[in-house]
Amino acid sequence: MIVLGIESSCDDTSVAVYDSERGILSNVVSSQFIHLEFGGVYPELAAREHTKNFLPVLDKALKDAKISLNDVDVVTATFMPGLIISLVVGVSAAKSLSFSINKPIVPVHHIEAHIFANFLVKEIEYPFIALVVSGGHTELILVKDFEDYLYIGGTLDDAVGEVFDKVARAMDLGFPGGPVIDRLAQNGKEVIKFPRPMINEKGENRFNFSFSGLKTAVIKEIRKGIHTKEDIAASFQGAIIETLLKKTLDACNEFNVKRVVIAGGVSANSKLREEVSKIKGIEFYYPPLNLCTDNGAMVAFTGFKRFSKYKKGFKLDFEAKAKCRIDRFPQLLRDFHT
Repeated sequence: MIVLGIESSCDDTSVAVYDSERGILSNVVSSQFIHLEFGGVYPELAAREHTKNFLPVLDKALKDAKISLNDVDVVTATFMPGLIISLVVGVSAAKSLSFSINKPIVPVHHIEAHIFANFLVKEIEYPFIALVVSGGHTELILVKDFEDYLYIGGTLDDAVGEVFDKVARAMDLGFPGGPVIDRLAQNGKEVIKFPRPMINEKGENRFNFSFSGLKTAVIKEIRKGIHTKEDIAASFQGAIIETLLKKTLDACNEFNVKRVVIAGGVSANSKLREEVSKIKGIEFYYPPLNLCTDNGAMVAFTGFKRFSKYKKGFKLDFEAKAKCRIDRFPQLLRDFHT
């Protein structure tokens, strides 16, 4: 089965071709560097760039895979969550292709696509805890099976990747902030004891995150001009990683799970990967670097799993949504399944 995957939830336009027998045949990603001057993603510009980039990206993906549109068996796309005007571009393109070549369309949830990107490398046994960390999301999810998700907790304010971006902007490091802070931190020392927000919570916020206070503390330290950028980056990153892993391990203990899947753009962070390698008794999985950030391959593969389950496509009036928790997505699917 050949599946075409479309990803446009934020500022990356991506189209990939996945073959259920041969694996990834192509995975083309066009990143929007136009946002660099803003220090963050400008939604209207993102949508315009998706509109401009989609056809060239589609054309290259098909050529790289050495197939034509008529060879595609299923069209799939990210339907939610994300920037709505960006999502609509990809979803509209997917619906148009599905209609024009008379092939089924399958919707994919952005978070589940990140999680199942790991399965492109290795099949992982259920259940497992998913730690999803990206520019727009910080979530803990118990994955009991495909489409059987329990939302454990998430950020109450800024997502972890968003905090990386804002701290990088405060240090004039450019955008996106995660990779540059990661590189700086490798030459710095954790000399500043930044707060570990909500790390010892025992009540209803036990598995939730809050990074706005940490962000403010780091920016105040930057303005003092006492420490080097390298030391600030190392100290800040250390606080982030310790908080993420403490709550993840707490979730493992609570639900008696010995496997953790790390997903999303921040899963590429070298400090995070270094720290999980030291933890005993828990199996950690994370995708290769080219599958950490937004990409069509993870969408195509997740769409393949969904089509394999239902054996049918979905209604063309299934709409994109800016917000939808992963545990609520399966019910939407059942409501719109043809």
